[in-house]
Amino acid sequence: MFEHRSAPLLPYDLWIRRLLRFGALGAVIIAIGLGSGTLGYHYFAGFDWLDAALNAAMILTSMGPVDRIVTDGAKVFAIVYALFSSIVFLGATAIVVAPWLHRLLHRLHADEGDD
Repeated sequence: MFEHRSAPLLPYDLWIRRLLRFGALGAVIIAIGLGSGTLGYHYFAGFDWLDAALNAAMILTSMGPVDRIVTDGAKVFAIVYALFSSIVFLGATAIVVAPWLHRLLHRLHADEGDD
């Protein structure tokens, strides 16, 4: 997926394409997480679509819930979604940051010769 440290640094235009691909993958993962949260809050908590999306977005970004949840099923969903969304958000962030970090580390090692 990434070039080996002994390989030359990826040209800038190909690196930009890599950034776009990884950014798109991160956006798709966030969209899936937000969509599943919106559906869950709509069906389990009985929120309208906009309130369900707001609560899902706030939980997904670790800001916390907006509206009060009263039913037991909705509370169970909120617990599972909070655990799920923290993993999704951290994973998507790691995917988006990976090309930047790899290029930095690759550049730092580009001048070193093999011993």
